[in-house]
Amino acid sequence: MSSAEDDLYQQIVMEHKRAPRNFGHLAHPTHQAQGTNPSCGDKIAVELELEGDHIKAIAFNGQACAICMASSSMMTEAIKGRDVQLAKELQQHFRGVLTGEIDPDDVEIGKLVALAAVRRYPSRIKCALLGWHALMHAIAGQAGAATTETANSGE
Repeated sequence: MSSAEDDLYQQIVMEHKRAPRNFGHLAHPTHQAQGTNPSCGDKIAVELELEGDHIKAIAFNGQACAICMASSSMMTEAIKGRDVQLAKELQQHFRGVLTGEIDPDDVEIGKLVALAAVRRYPSRIKCALLGWHALMHAIAGQAGAATTETANSGE
């Protein structure tokens, strides 16, 4: 990754940390879940308003590091107004890029590609994926908290 790409990554992360999109609560969520990362203390809650398989609205809130906040903010932008199936596919592609299973050039993940640099820092991958874990739990209607320490790596 070039210095220019590193700079872009840092700018995007800090922009979303300072002014996270869709941060707060929904008036009438139909689905919600919380996520925790015990290794660093990040806690994120995701609220959805689903109409059938359509994500009508999404919000998140919590206390987390810059990478977790930026990733969660970018996640909400990427899936708001989209179908649940697209959200699931995007989560799998994003996860694959971060874990090195998928080359970022081989899949379309939109602006989330700016977070691809996280794969160089294995301990931070969980930070970038926490909001996505909570999202998948919310979509599935699972009442318990999602955690980065779960055995189900497919989340």
